[in-house]
Amino acid sequence: MSLPRLIVAAGKEKALQRHHPWLFSGAVARIEGQPEEGDLVEVCTADGHWMATGHYQSGTIACKVLSFDTRTIDREFFRHRIRSAIAYRERMGFFAMPTTNVFRLIHAEGDFLPGLVADWYNGILVLQAHSMGMHRIFPLLAQLMQEELTPYGLKAIFDKSSATLNLPAADGYLWGIEPAEWEFTEWGNRMAVNFFEGQKTGFFIDQRDNRQLVADLAQGHIVLNCFGYTGGFSLGALRGEARYVETVDISRKAIALCEKNVALNFGPNAPHRGVVADVLSYLDASNRQFDFIILDPPAFAKNHRNLHQGLKGYRTINQRAIAMLPPGGLLMTFSCSQAVSTDDFRTMLFTSAALAKRQVRIVRTLPHAADHPVSIYHPEGEYLKGLLLEVE
Repeated sequence: MSLPRLIVAAGKEKALQRHHPWLFSGAVARIEGQPEEGDLVEVCTADGHWMATGHYQSGTIACKVLSFDTRTIDREFFRHRIRSAIAYRERMGFFAMPTTNVFRLIHAEGDFLPGLVADWYNGILVLQAHSMGMHRIFPLLAQLMQEELTPYGLKAIFDKSSATLNLPAADGYLWGIEPAEWEFTEWGNRMAVNFFEGQKTGFFIDQRDNRQLVADLAQGHIVLNCFGYTGGFSLGALRGEARYVETVDISRKAIALCEKNVALNFGPNAPHRGVVADVLSYLDASNRQFDFIILDPPAFAKNHRNLHQGLKGYRTINQRAIAMLPPGGLLMTFSCSQAVSTDDFRTMLFTSAALAKRQVRIVRTLPHAADHPVSIYHPEGEYLKGLLLEVE
């Protein structure tokens, strides 16, 4: 039985010819057949030449491409892709890290499985679908994960897709043990995670290496961790013997879990305070002197339509942080907005420094960790932009 076909408008084939894994709806001249959300479809040129096979979806992206080869998209196709992702993590040493047992196992386009994220939390695998096509085959993917990951100590598989797909069904376990809360370790720090309530898949795994950098730099510093969530950067600072750490987040639940994580690792008398507050309001009102500030905000610009407003938000918080740092102070600042380019991010920081009337050095660029690989054909996958700055 033939698949429905998306016919690309003449002159709109170049991105697919360069193996970009997204076909935008504006490039589709017509649809042959009646595909439903998540169905497999073929992508063809205007003269009928086959180009790719992928998952159909409504919206801006009409198809997320699974293959540019004429192979069958079946059980063995997905097994091959999963095995490739596992082998990459093995080569990079993620299954054998002595003080860390959390990492990304499948990074969507970076592992040639667009629409699928899978994170490993000390034996529990959290699946998150960013396309209906992937979510519809979760039973198959869960079976394959059991077969391929049992030798590595797989204990459970959790589906956390309700927020990313706006599903009526709740998140929940697909297989294995079903703990309400789970514990993992990152750089020697023990952390509790609630998969039902946590953001993303439960934790922001992409910042792992940057949290270790905080530990390397924190000794003797007074650290402010803004948008601190459950305290990953704060634990890094305390592990690095910071003199004092303050974590600010607007979520009361996040701060409660942060304080629990601090006590779990450093006892009830650790030099740390959790603050439930809006970050900008806190920065405007704070009279405490910090010499190391971390800004890891949510995506202020979720798409190009609100890029201008998002950059304004980034500029405001960075200007305030730069202005309040003493000479020699450090700012670790990030944007996780895919719509914000590296040039946008640097220009925003240039403007923030100029408005704060401070001299600023770029010390280091701060990408996401190596378990978040980027397909060379999909530069949008390099979503995390970060810089370590020193303020004169």
